[in-house]
Amino acid sequence: MPETDFTDLQSYVELPRLAALALSPDGTRLVTSAAALTADRTAWRTALWEVDPTGEAPARRLTRGAKGESQPVFTPAGDLLFVTARPDPDTKDDPETGAVWCLPAAGGEAALLDRRAGGISALAVAREAGTVLATSPTLPAAVTGADDTERRKARADAKVSAILHSGYPVRFWDSDLGPDEPRLLVRDGDDWRDLTPTPGSALRDTYAAPAPDGRTVVTSWWLRLPQGVNRSLLVALDTETGERRTLLADPDHDYGHAEVSPDGAVVAVLRTSRSTPKLAPRSDLVIVPLTGGVARPVAPEWDRSPASIAWAPDSTALVVSADEEGRGPLFRIDLESDAVTRLTGDHGAYSDAVVSPDGGTVYALRSAVDCPPHPVRLDARTPDQQPTPLPGPVEPPVLPGTLTEVTATAEDGSPLRAWLVLPESDAPVPLLLWVHGGPLGSWNTWQWRWNPWLMAARGYAVLLPDPALSTGYGQAFVQRGWGAWGGPPYTDLLRLTDAAEALPEVDETRTAAMGGSFGGYMANWIAGHTDRFRAIVTHASLWALDQFGPTTDLADYWLTEMTPEMAAANSPHLHADAIRTPMLVIHGDKDYRVPIGEALRLWWDLVSRVEGAENPHRFLYFPSENHWVLTPQHAALWYETVHAFLAHHLRGEPLEVPELLR
Repeated sequence: MPETDFTDLQSYVELPRLAALALSPDGTRLVTSAAALTADRTAWRTALWEVDPTGEAPARRLTRGAKGESQPVFTPAGDLLFVTARPDPDTKDDPETGAVWCLPAAGGEAALLDRRAGGISALAVAREAGTVLATSPTLPAAVTGADDTERRKARADAKVSAILHSGYPVRFWDSDLGPDEPRLLVRDGDDWRDLTPTPGSALRDTYAAPAPDGRTVVTSWWLRLPQGVNRSLLVALDTETGERRTLLADPDHDYGHAEVSPDGAVVAVLRTSRSTPKLAPRSDLVIVPLTGGVARPVAPEWDRSPASIAWAPDSTALVVSADEEGRGPLFRIDLESDAVTRLTGDHGAYSDAVVSPDGGTVYALRSAVDCPPHPVRLDARTPDQQPTPLPGPVEPPVLPGTLTEVTATAEDGSPLRAWLVLPESDAPVPLLLWVHGGPLGSWNTWQWRWNPWLMAARGYAVLLPDPALSTGYGQAFVQRGWGAWGGPPYTDLLRLTDAAEALPEVDETRTAAMGGSFGGYMANWIAGHTDRFRAIVTHASLWALDQFGPTTDLADYWLTEMTPEMAAANSPHLHADAIRTPMLVIHGDKDYRVPIGEALRLWWDLVSRVEGAENPHRFLYFPSENHWVLTPQHAALWYETVHAFLAHHLRGEPLEVPELLR
């Protein structure tokens, strides 16, 4: 692969993107997926690659389907299952939805296992019994897969897209919910058996974890309550009868990703306390017997929020990831002592961890602010170690600059820190303040959508701060900004900007602010409270909180974030009269988390206050994009427009409209 030129957006979008990691039962095969640009450069197509766990052989491509392959998972026999929408070579059917295919361990061609009309949205295999489970969207009245197919055909023939809802929510992130609903299926001979024939929305955005013997599967289960409120439980289903029993349910917590221990005795599950406008949520780990019983918190004194779960094969420990001070390390938690050991000693962020069958090795995908995801190997017990990179589908690119850190002190005395990307330059350079989304999050991983190295290649320094509400600094650090978005998060950002501007590498007279989602909210708040920035870019941003609350896809959650009085005190739209800084507004029409109405109202509030003939503001609108702007050429156009806007206001260059927007 040629060296990436970060000044060339087309070269950048060609970079393959790794996700997922699957380890064979004998520990000899490691498989990941890599998304690469299609020939017409308008989409990314995912293929499966095998990585040598020993690090001796180069990565080997396993699949080349025209529609891509994803969700690799091994059977106990070593066969590789995956999901793809490729045509059936026997019937020549060319489906639009994904089906389950099998690549035999003995070699040969992949074969179709089975498909469903609604596709397969998740896939899991019991590690000992080999029981195959899948989640598949199915129309509510459908009894069988064939029935679902006929009902879908009837809707398509009549050109009907209407959905009749009886509960909340009706959409999620960038997707309309319904008319189909996710059902959990188990493979029974040559067909699927439906374990959840009437789930409603209970399996929305959930993951099913089978016990090793395949007789039980554990999953979170959404429960609809009065007044539009939703709460998630942890349930176990019998894979033979479909009988469902509740493992964990309480009004103070929601339960998410769970994994059954290798000995089949207990379940480890991520839970999150239900927030109130006065109390921020806290995420932790608990274990509960698979047969039912009282949950036990894991490492209750550990002031971090775990984000993933992998079991040691002897069921005595967990390997988890968690944000920590701008990093995303892996930790080992001994379940008998609750001792927490940080395994990784670098500045990377780790995901998709899998543990070898002998318990001695952990494989994971490592990324960092200065490195895209790639496979690595770690010792399962050594603390603060450096990872061993494994040859993957692509080598990390050479970057046009360096990464360093900036520290400051908040108004209340809290320590603050940020990453700072510096370009190669002999003279002071303009500074871009980038605020992360969330608001619960951290700048600690590689970013495809907000990539600072594209800006460094053009001579900008990029400040990536973790203000109040950021994760990885303890619960008190989150709490200090909870319900007070315009307070400590705002002043923390200014303190860190002051620290960056004081550096000799930075030209403090040329600074811009940018952010997306919650970061876009902060960009809007900044615009109404200071004119120290020369330009502001706000993407998918919250503007009028009274309007946002009832129209976001999860209005019931918003009620636990702010009271109406708190929303009014923190709403940027009430400060529109004070805005003097040129703003670039960016939004996708299919964004359901932050609906397009926020951008439309912001745009009107800006242009209706322009007194002269020249409007300094711009609105980049994507009719077909969502919260993130995902398609390759739209992503390139996003960067091209942002580059032009910043160059105009920070460097005095003419405002060049991208060619495809002319």
